Amino acid sequence: MRRGNVPAPIARLRDELARLPGIGPKTASRLAFYLLRAPEEQREALAAAIASLGTEVVTCHICYNLAEQDPCSICADEARDHRLICVVEEPLDVWAIERTGAFGGVYHVLHGVLSPLERMGPDDLKIRELVDRVRAGGVEEVILATNPSFEGEATAMYIYQQLAPLGVRVTRLARGLPMGGDLEYADEVTLARALEGRRPV
Repeated sequence: MRRGNVPAPIARLRDELARLPGIGPKTASRLAFYLLRAPEEQREALAAAIASLGTEVVTCHICYNLAEQDPCSICADEARDHRLICVVEEPLDVWAIERTGAFGGVYHVLHGVLSPLERMGPDDLKIRELVDRVRAGGVEEVILATNPSFEGEATAMYIYQQLAPLGVRVTRLARGLPMGGDLEYADEVTLARALEGRRPV
């Protein structure tokens, strides 16, 4: 069966690719035709990598980062400073900070931000789990490294309000990051300076 002048298998692939963030219909079509012409082993490697996402990637029960094992390698590393927790929105932010080599603590991944428009409230994020980690003891500082956007700022303030009664030091990344920017796109130097220049909330 054809959809327009495009064979159905290509159209299905194009439609699935177009559902990915940042991929429009034209780019999806180009990728689909690229894969059609690619060597079979490349297509098989891509298919295997996608399939492995559902079987080989787990969520760490401590920090909620994505990993190959639970707990993740960062939480399991005794050389890391477990008294220092850096709170980020997404796993991509962990990877961005790790690239700097400037942070030796551990992480907590929220998996989103507070956003009434997207119906994301506190119960949809890993905020309660963060409070439980701090309440369990041993944490001296929590760095709020949410993105410098309206939603990121609102999320950071909400978390601060939850942690303030627990007596832990709460800091925010310095303003080395542009307003409205995402951590994953920041360069290593900017991120490193933001970590070094963190301030009390």
